[in-house]
Amino acid sequence: MKDYRPAKKRIEVSVGESVRILRELQELSQSRLSSLTGIPQPTISAIENDRVRLGVERAKVLARALKCHPGVLVFPGWELPGKAAA
Repeated sequence: MKDYRPAKKRIEVSVGESVRILRELQELSQSRLSSLTGIPQPTISAIENDRVRLGVERAKVLARALKCHPGVLVFPGWELPGKAAA
């Protein structure tokens, strides 16, 4: 993999969009995600529409339900500096 080049970022994704994308990829409704997390469905809707800030504790709860690292939700599109993966 000596010819490795990082992919170019093509779109910007907001925190809310990252939550929605992960939820939809797992075929979960907002109501089902609400029951898995204890976060009210209107709050999930507000997060997905970037009307409410996600916050660290909500990110942890949502990440557990969506089976991802909280950083994926909090920092969508984050680029790691340094060496390429080997």
